[in-house]
Amino acid sequence: MAAGEWAAAMKEQHIMDALRMLFLGDVVGEPGRRAVIGELPSLKKELGLDFIVVNGENAAGGRGITPKIAIDLLRAGAAVITTGDHVWDQQEIVDYFPTEPRLLRPINYPEGTPGAGSVVLETPKGPVAVLQGQGRTFIQPPLENPFLLLEQEIERLREKGIRMIFVDFHAETTSEKIALGYALDGKASVVAGTHTHVQTADDRILAGGTGCLTDAGMCGPENSVLGRAAESVVWRFRTGMPTRFPVAKGPVRLCGLVADLDPESGRCLRIERFSRRIDASEDEG
Repeated sequence: MAAGEWAAAMKEQHIMDALRMLFLGDVVGEPGRRAVIGELPSLKKELGLDFIVVNGENAAGGRGITPKIAIDLLRAGAAVITTGDHVWDQQEIVDYFPTEPRLLRPINYPEGTPGAGSVVLETPKGPVAVLQGQGRTFIQPPLENPFLLLEQEIERLREKGIRMIFVDFHAETTSEKIALGYALDGKASVVAGTHTHVQTADDRILAGGTGCLTDAGMCGPENSVLGRAAESVVWRFRTGMPTRFPVAKGPVRLCGLVADLDPESGRCLRIERFSRRIDASEDEG
């Protein structure tokens, strides 16, 4: 076997031994959560997944998440659920947070806020840490510096020997999300952005071995404006008048990423955008 062929074979074997994870971006309303819950079991088998993370912060009618929805997502196969700036929009979720460590809120909330911003779960291929941070540019509420707090938490985790580390960074601007990828290069396995609901085309592995995607996109109605009925949003832009933005109907597109992680080093071996159209129910969310 030639040297090049041997190297390619070893790389493929390395990937075969890797932990394969799926991350799905912001789940929007009833159409999005129905599609995600319905598809996760088959996706796990089809893609050979070892670990699934879902951002569920818009799953309850487009704003926030409820305990029931969180339970349904976990039962469907999500190992961890992340959130974002709408995390507290459903009041009943506040008391649920202390009971479910697999549901995360941004790590840069003040000390004493219900819940946690990171969790470590054991898998047959080793422990996996999931962290959630929220940006500070053009997003409310203003929180502590996510760069510093995420770096501190990752350092703590790595001191414990944890190498596979996934970060969901819920932020408005592309520059802040891209910058965090570089700040955590060689420290986190994957840094993925959420919040803007539009999947970016820049999936890549940085020099230090960290896989990055500026925004994973959303899991919600395809024919919409960020998951909301287009006619309502267009009317708002035309008139400047306030109006409701109902969740749109029709087919759903699931967006996110698939990544292969080296259990020993934590490096991202491969990262690819994931996008799939689902003919979901047209019930309004």
